[in-house]
Amino acid sequence: MFGLAYRMLGSTAEAEDVVQDAYLRWGRAERENIGSPGAWLAKVVTNLCLNRLTAARATRERYVGFWLPEPAPTGALGPLETAEQRDSVSIAFLVLLERLTPAERAVFVLREAFSYGYREIAEVLDLSEANCRQLHGRARKRVGERRRFDAPGEQRREVVERFLAAARGGDLAGLEHLLAADVVAWADGGGKVSAALRPVTGREKVVRYLAGIAARFAAGVELGHADVNGQDAILAWRDGELITVFVAEVSGGMIVGLHFILNPEKLSHFRGLAGS
Repeated sequence: MFGLAYRMLGSTAEAEDVVQDAYLRWGRAERENIGSPGAWLAKVVTNLCLNRLTAARATRERYVGFWLPEPAPTGALGPLETAEQRDSVSIAFLVLLERLTPAERAVFVLREAFSYGYREIAEVLDLSEANCRQLHGRARKRVGERRRFDAPGEQRREVVERFLAAARGGDLAGLEHLLAADVVAWADGGGKVSAALRPVTGREKVVRYLAGIAARFAAGVELGHADVNGQDAILAWRDGELITVFVAEVSGGMIVGLHFILNPEKLSHFRGLAGS
């Protein structure tokens, strides 16, 4: 239930609220009339998320800077046994889902992440199978031919660990060698902390951006490794406080995307889920 709500909303805090509301409804329901509790709960969770998505879109349009999903420890997201399942909770994938209408997002998540058939999706959303097929087709087209970050797990971890070692040693040349020529860096400060308001594109610009971050914030910062959103990530701490979750997208042995989540509100939810 949490995994479904999180993919729908991109927010751990809102996903937790939805799950709590669903359980309250389950407690009040006439369970003897519910043939399939799992399907019933999926329908409740999905519709609660749909109710929130319209308001969430308006809020994100007013967001200061670039909006990124709230990070989540991979262990909190349920079974992620395949590359497709892990990809479905990646930061990059959740950002792409923001392109979809609420109905398109619901169909796409149920179909792509949970392998629901069109008949099952139609029952969840109270739509026809034909309509669900159309929504899924439009969603796939709107998401587009996105770059797939399908580097093997060991390769991803090796690249991130090399990046971590270079960052700890202040080795900008080492960092540069790990970046693809068209690498893009996004930062989400939410207006709460200093962060780039627009994506930084290209190896040279990203290296200068990383150098600027190091010059301003490296003193007293401890870096560590974590598994976040089905990916290898780096956590930055200062005086026992989590100040950044940094997730790298790896393809072809190179880092093609960098996501810096700095908004303290999003980090506090991450710490709660991680139990730290």
